[in-house]
Amino acid sequence: MADSPIEAALTQALGSLDPALELRAETDADYPFIAALFAETRRDELTHVPWPEQAKRDFLASQCRLQHDHYAKHYADAELLLIECSGRPIGRIYVHASTGEIRLMEIALLGSYRNRGIGTALVRGLQDLAASRQICVTLHVEPTNPAQNLYRRLGFGFVENRGIYDFLDW
Repeated sequence: MADSPIEAALTQALGSLDPALELRAETDADYPFIAALFAETRRDELTHVPWPEQAKRDFLASQCRLQHDHYAKHYADAELLLIECSGRPIGRIYVHASTGEIRLMEIALLGSYRNRGIGTALVRGLQDLAASRQICVTLHVEPTNPAQNLYRRLGFGFVENRGIYDFLDW
């Protein structure tokens, strides 16, 4: 049984896609998976950086730790959820809800689970919850991130550029 309205909405969205997909709260024991997922989803960003492979791995590990610490400091009450398929972790979704918005902080899937409708189902689950509350869903995404296509297709609009990120809302 889901612990929160966000988790309930996301669980329902995933269940309609594939009953083997489940969510659970992230724990400290999940950090090795989170770090590996972070590295996998950002490795391409370093393709043209002329560093040795170990330096790239160290940099990604450092960036993951910095992101983790930032989320803990600035979004202490966010829902940090692991996405599992048949009990194995395949991704994560981080969501922060406030009175006026639902913020999609992070969504990441292992490469072999992308383009299967999982991200679409999760975002639509957040949109359904936001619509029922009459609030918006917001997110930051890099302009070159392929997820831009998903967000545009699901009706997100560009609000403004914030440094290296585009701020979108629905």
